[in-house]
Amino acid sequence: MERIGFIGLGAMGKPMTRNLMKAGYPANVLTRTRSRVEDLLAEGAVWCNTPKEIAQKSDVVITMLPDTPDVEQVVAGRDGVFDGVRPGMLIIDMSTISPLAVRKLAHEAEAHGCDFLDAPVSGGDIGARNATLSIMVGGREAAFNRAMPVFQAMGKTILLIGDSGAGQITKAANQILTSIHIEAVAEALVFAAKAGVDPVKVRQALMGGAAYSRILEFHGQRMIERNFKPGFRMRLHRKDLDITLEAGRAYGAALPVTAQVRELMTETLNDGQGDMDNSSFVLLLEKLSNLQGKGSL
Repeated sequence: MERIGFIGLGAMGKPMTRNLMKAGYPANVLTRTRSRVEDLLAEGAVWCNTPKEIAQKSDVVITMLPDTPDVEQVVAGRDGVFDGVRPGMLIIDMSTISPLAVRKLAHEAEAHGCDFLDAPVSGGDIGARNATLSIMVGGREAAFNRAMPVFQAMGKTILLIGDSGAGQITKAANQILTSIHIEAVAEALVFAAKAGVDPVKVRQALMGGAAYSRILEFHGQRMIERNFKPGFRMRLHRKDLDITLEAGRAYGAALPVTAQVRELMTETLNDGQGDMDNSSFVLLLEKLSNLQGKGSL
């Protein structure tokens, strides 16, 4: 079993690491706050003090971090992963970051004699806990084949999309669809409520027709239950749309609805919803519709 180094053990990274350990992989770990992973250390994970040390003690290094600058610093910064790598190592970034930055990091990894895969995920914290993540991968086929057993310990739908950066482009497409779907579900349920029709029954009816989606099923239920405990935080989804729009500009793709949803998400952050689940989008539409104080959906 290859030694895994995992950097970034938050809501997603920690259960992903635990699943790797359950599959038998030795795990070296590093995250911002050690106290949050004491349980993993008790289960056999080994703490490292720097990304460089992680690389020195591992065969495969995985990063799962909030944003592009975080990955760039951890991988290519001082005492970063590149400072500790050996030829033949594999670096896998499973964060959601800029595809442009990914291609630069992959080129630098190649100069160090290493393979680099961009492998962002979809499925949220539930998928991370249940090892049912969808993993979309960009990079060399040989590196993908090597990583497949590692991916299988964390995910269910695993696909090599194309060359370096293709995984992040696919994740950006995913975030376009999910953000617009969440806004649409919130808009539909608020519309029903404002018209005096029970949104619970409206959702139930829509679930059996052409409008069905996993967003309607899961996020719609969260909206109705007023359960905004973060599965995927609003501020992170807005960050992902920033990345998507930046890539759209770079590649000349028109993304008008995505841009509008991004602006609405910015309003939710201004309303203090940044650390709430992205299904809390409904709160903004309730406010804009003067539905506040008239009872929940």
